[in-house]
Amino acid sequence: MPASLVISAPASGVGKTTLTLALARAWRHRGFNVQCFKSGPDYIDPAFHAAATGRASVNVDSWAMDRGTIAHLVGRGADADVVLAEGSMGLFDGVAARGVSGTGATADIAEMLGWPVVLVIDPSGQAQTAAAIAAGLRDYRAGVRLAGVVLNRVASPRHEDLVRRALNEAGIKVFGALPRHAEISLPKRHLGLVQAEEQAEIGKLIDEAARFVAEHVDLDAVLHSAGKWSPQAAVNGLNVTPPGQRIALARDAAFSFVYPHMLEAWRAAGAEIVPFSPLTDEAPDASADVCWLPGGYPELHAGKIAANARFRSSLRAFAETRPVHGECGGYMVLGAGLTDADGVRHEMTGLLGLETSFAKRRMHLGYRLAELAAPMPGHQPGARLRGHEFHYSTILAQPDTALAVVHDATGAVIAETGSRRGHATGTFFHLIAEDR
Repeated sequence: MPASLVISAPASGVGKTTLTLALARAWRHRGFNVQCFKSGPDYIDPAFHAAATGRASVNVDSWAMDRGTIAHLVGRGADADVVLAEGSMGLFDGVAARGVSGTGATADIAEMLGWPVVLVIDPSGQAQTAAAIAAGLRDYRAGVRLAGVVLNRVASPRHEDLVRRALNEAGIKVFGALPRHAEISLPKRHLGLVQAEEQAEIGKLIDEAARFVAEHVDLDAVLHSAGKWSPQAAVNGLNVTPPGQRIALARDAAFSFVYPHMLEAWRAAGAEIVPFSPLTDEAPDASADVCWLPGGYPELHAGKIAANARFRSSLRAFAETRPVHGECGGYMVLGAGLTDADGVRHEMTGLLGLETSFAKRRMHLGYRLAELAAPMPGHQPGARLRGHEFHYSTILAQPDTALAVVHDATGAVIAETGSRRGHATGTFFHLIAEDR
């Protein structure tokens, strides 16, 4: 039975990803098979997990997925020695209204699967108060079990001693304390996200994190605290219909935000995925029956996309007879124009009338529930699609027929309805699952 743990924290930015990668690589160095998962809607961390473990990682999400789907996805860890689920935000942070099986909080996954939680605590600017925070998290929800804590960014031995004493008095195990060590921090960039494929030195970075954590954390104690998880057979698999039999998938630095479980589900249903690169002016495969443009960073490459005449003309020709769908950044590229952060407008493919601008950044973030008013590849009118939206673009014009009525997690109708024109469709949200 795999040893299972959830890596969480009181808040974002505390070091969950770095600790998860370090533990995964350190145990892999010991000869263990390690399987990682990501709780919540994140396109980036699963790729880092795969780099650390050599095994594909997928998202599990209690707001968008039912228990059967989650059980199906985590079942891939049945043959592993160690299973790690990296949380998002703080341990209990989710949305106000329940979704399919929870609020999207990491605690939902920990309770649902019975996996103990290792908390990453950053005691910067405090000492004994860190113990009060950890104790509060331990006691907040009866079904969530705290295994212990790892302290991160400890200022000095005296600081560590004060925090350790307080945690010991609270009955909370301390697995280790990491002094400040900026070299192992993952760099941040546009949108606060860095993709694994953008880091040429990612292997060395993870190795250094593993070495550093192994020096300061009792890996045996962490492993001993893990739950012994006995995977249960999933009643249901993924409720995903591929958008076509042969899918031309845009895949490069501008188009890379797609959930791994979606691609796996398409393949499992018998679909063939044929990648192509708009940034190198490639055309979608002529024998494909659908073209899919994921999100990513088109705003950073808008000039190049606008200049790549072969890509743009071939996509227009493709859309004359077959469906083309874009998510978020892909949706923007299907539009008429994209204005970059410097205020320069770049002509996009023009399959839709959408005009977007990054000249005035405004964050759009959150879960989305879309009720389709028109068909899109793989889904019929009336389908209820669950996804997540995260971008800083502003809509200047969205003149085409609305693709869906879209609600946020509170049930409020939002303006990002998506669009449809001819064979082209697009949405600002990234699809996670369809309601059964």
